[in-house]
Order: sequence, then C-alpha cells, then structure tokens
Amino acid sequence: MTDTPLKTWAETAPRLVAVAAGREAADLVIKSAKVVNVHTREVLDGWQVAVAEGRFAYVGPDASHCLGDDTEVIDADGMYLIPGLCDAHMHIESGMLTPAEFAAAVIPHGTTSMFTDPHEIANVLGLEGVRLMHDEAALQPVNIFTQMPSCAPSAPGLETTGREITPEDVAEAMKWPGIIGLGEMMNFPGVVHGDPKMLAEIAATQNANKTVGGHYASPDLGPNFHAYAAGGPADDHEGTCEADAIARVRQGMRSMMRLGSAWYDVETQITAVTEKGLDPRSFILCTDDSHSGTLVNDGHMNRVVRHAIACGCDPLIALQMATINTATHFGLERELGSIAPGRRADMILTPSLTELQIERVYARGVLVAEKGRITVACPHLDWPDHARNTVHLGKTLEGADFEIAAPDGANTVTAKVIGVVENQAPTKALTADLHVSNGIVEPDEANDIAQIALVERHRGTGDVTNGFVSGFGYRGDMAIASTVAHDSHHMIVVGTSRRDMALAANRLGEVGGGITVFKDGKEIALVELPVAGLMSDEPAETVAAKAQNMVEAMAACGCTLNNAYMQHSLLALVVIPELRISDLGLVDVTKFELTELFEEP
Repeated sequence: MTDTPLKTWAETAPRLVAVAAGREAADLVIKSAKVVNVHTREVLDGWQVAVAEGRFAYVGPDASHCLGDDTEVIDADGMYLIPGLCDAHMHIESGMLTPAEFAAAVIPHGTTSMFTDPHEIANVLGLEGVRLMHDEAALQPVNIFTQMPSCAPSAPGLETTGREITPEDVAEAMKWPGIIGLGEMMNFPGVVHGDPKMLAEIAATQNANKTVGGHYASPDLGPNFHAYAAGGPADDHEGTCEADAIARVRQGMRSMMRLGSAWYDVETQITAVTEKGLDPRSFILCTDDSHSGTLVNDGHMNRVVRHAIACGCDPLIALQMATINTATHFGLERELGSIAPGRRADMILTPSLTELQIERVYARGVLVAEKGRITVACPHLDWPDHARNTVHLGKTLEGADFEIAAPDGANTVTAKVIGVVENQAPTKALTADLHVSNGIVEPDEANDIAQIALVERHRGTGDVTNGFVSGFGYRGDMAIASTVAHDSHHMIVVGTSRRDMALAANRLGEVGGGITVFKDGKEIALVELPVAGLMSDEPAETVAAKAQNMVEAMAACGCTLNNAYMQHSLLALVVIPELRISDLGLVDVTKFELTELFEEP
C-alpha cells in the first residue's frame, strides 16, 4: 500500500466539514477554474475547490474561507477543472508494462482510475499472478482496481492454459482489498448453457456485492444473448455496431465502447446516443488493449474522450462516459468520478474540453503530473524469479516443426484460413486453394496467405500446431513471434519462411518471452517481455521505442495494417469469432468446436 493510505470519507468527515465551514484550513485550493460538474452536465465558471485529506471538502463559487497560512493556492487562470479520467475495462499486460510502469505512462494523460482485468497473467501464473498484479497496483499513487479473472481457460476443452482459475480462487480473491469485481466472463456459451463453474464464479461475485464483467462476442442478439444477460454480467465491451450497444443497455447492462490501439468500436456504437438519443448514463468509454507505443505517443483515456467528441458526442457527455458513469457502474459514485464533496480529489486542469490537453493532474489532492511529465514515484514490486522464467519450449525448434503435411497424394488442398480484420478483434473464416510441394502444403505469398503456428510454452512439450492466416500482407522470407497470445499465452508465430519461424520461436525461448521479427534469417526487432512473457518493467518510453521498431519491422516485411501487432496477439483468442488457433488445433468459434485444417475433397 502507499506510505499514507487514503482515509475513508467517514474517517475524514470531521475535517472536511470543518474546512467547508471555514473552521479549519484546506490543504489545497484551486481558484479561477471552470469546474465541470458531471452530475448536472454543466460548466461552473469561476468556481473554486478546497481539498483536505486527499478529498474534496468544498466545491463552490468562493473558497476564500477555507484558506490558511499553509494552504497551497493554485490559480487555474480560467482553465477547465475536470474529474480524473477512468478506464472502465483494460488489461495492463497489453501495455507490455508492469502496473507501476503502466501507471507512470498514463498518469500524465489524466487517467486516475483504472479497472483492470489481469486475466493474461492468470493464464500463465494463476492466482499467484493475479495477486502479484493486485499488490503492485495497490502501491500506485492513483486508483487501480482489480477484477478477478473469470476464465482461465477462456474456453475449456479448446485450449490448454499454464494455470487455471477455479470458483474457489474467485471466492478467495473477493476478500482482497483491491478486488472490485469479476473480470470479463468470456465463456459466454458456458453462461448460456448454465455451466455450473461459470455460474458459481458469478454467484461468488454477486454474493460479495461486486460487479460482474461481461464479454459477449457473438453477433447473435436472440435468446442466447438474453440468456447471457440473465446470467448476471453487468456490462459488455465486445459490441461492434449500434445494434450491439442498444441491445445491451436495453437489458440493463452497460455498453462499454472501446478505443484501444487497434479496436475502433466507439464510432460505430456511439450513434446510439448521438443519433438515436438514448440516455447516455448506461454508456461507458474504455480502452481494453493499448500497447506502450499508443500510451506514450497518443494518450490513454484522454485519447478516447477526444475520439468520442470527434464522433459527434457532446464533450460533457463524453466526459460523463469516462468519469461518473464508470464510477457508478462499479458502485463508487460516492468515492470518485466527480468533483464533489467527499470524493477523492482526482482532477485535471485543461484549457480545452475538446482537445483535452492535460496541463496538470492531481490524484488524491497531490500533483502527480504536469505538462506531460509525471511528478511522483510509481513503486515497483519485487517480482519473483519464477515469474520471470515462464517460457519452456522443451526443445530447439526447427523448420520441420512448422511443416504442414498434405493428405496422401494431394497436389493441392483447400485449407481453412484465419482472416484478419483491420481495427477489429473478430476474424473471418476463409478458405484458400494451396499448392503442395513434396508432400508439404505451401503458403501463398501472392494471395496473402502466410503460415501461423501456436507453440506450446508452459510445460515444455515441444508441441506445435500449424495453420494459415491472411490479411497481414507479408512479403519475402520473414516471421514474427510473440509470447503475448491471448488468452492462453502460448507463443504465436506467423511467417512466410519456416526457417525464420523456427529462429523467431527459439529466440523468444532464449530471452524469456516478448516479440521478435525475423527477416531473411536475421532478427530486425525485439521487445523483451521477461515478466510472465507478457510485460517489461523497463520505463514505458523504452518499451515504446522497442515497440515502434517492431511496428517498423513488420512494415518492412510488407504489413500495412494499423497496429497489426494487436491482431497478431489475438489470433489464439478462442472466444471471439470466427476462426482461431490453439494448442489443440484450429477452432471454429461460431460453433465452439475444433475443426479440421483441410476441407473434404
């Protein structure tokens, strides 16, 4: 925990009352501000705020009675004072950073509250991994709430994880101080069909009076969707169109609209508010997955709010979707998400509500960032050695491990191909006629068909599952390998050259995980992620520079997709349609079953 833990509203009420009444002096007063009130959706010009004990004591037109000899006074000079921004659904691991470095990266962008689901590390290290993430999050100068992962594996029977999460684990985690609810319930078929394990996890969360996160990745809005809503998930971020957003809020769920590094789902859904005129209280903004390059160069929740405004959303409504709506959803509206008495003094000074330049950021009444630079420490946990030694290949891989044998006597085959969709998580189930050479099925560069492999890395089995993927545009001999492979986090290798695929896989075995790009037999980019094969504890700027080199390396191999790495990392996510790959084989996610690589002749 922090050196000076934040006291509760009840504990601080005597002083807050005294400061608001003028009997005691405030710690901090901000004057001459345009205070944005997200409760009433209005801008209160010239108002002032007084802070004591890390909480707002007075919010009104004149705080002069709250001043004392030791009160710090800040002249806002007419800038807007807005609540600190909240990310309602996100995965810290997607930033390639530990919680400390992630916090250091996003605080200057105005994010002061995060609701994070560490199900990536849960798949690698189980409950221990979740506890490590939870404990480092608790050390930070901003609010990082942890959702207990619900699905490891995400689809039982279709993948093998490093560790599993049980209903008993969920019940145990609900006792931890930083646990705010259950992470996204990705096994939506399990909920729809009344799977006892999934319902037990939901029940444990509801019995603890905490929020159940949703993940309904199917386009089917019929009885299955209604059954899922009846199971208890309180929100969903997998919508991709207006109808998805409307369906969710009509069922009393919150529609979480995401803008991550590669998920652009705000524009297609926010029309439910901007054009259909639905009540915005049930709509929330989030990022889901943002890598370090996006965080350092483009922003975090400030980027999402700006985007929502650019899509036609009223700036004050967009701010509500990134502050009070989120707080209310998690039962924290009396704790954060607004500038009002008793709430945590998390706030931002900005000259513009549309451009949202972040001049100053305060968390719990303390200046934590100014003009894009962090001003406080973000403490690190001492991660144990076994959390840094998680890549076990079992053998040195060779090009032959990535060969795909054709049926006996075949000169051509019709293969099922994973089709990547730019800026979206779903894939397309495609087919392609592929040439056979010496009994081995070959990729087809001319038609943008590369190979994909899922390399087992938890137990050192040496197993490799092979298939085909389209959409990256790769040219020449190349390969990209990553131990970030949602959600089981084996190793995904995509390439046009089996030799390069083997070199890339072995390289990640050497460095303990990360992402590497090989071209013509040589490594041209490397991002080391030694913590669980998912994260680096280097500064965000350092990781972002390596990630940018990776992006440029992918482009040098012919890829033109926006943030293609994010699509790469999701190719093993067997709960999002239509076609994925796992350590057990090719997965038809429309049917939730394994399927053969080749179609019947």
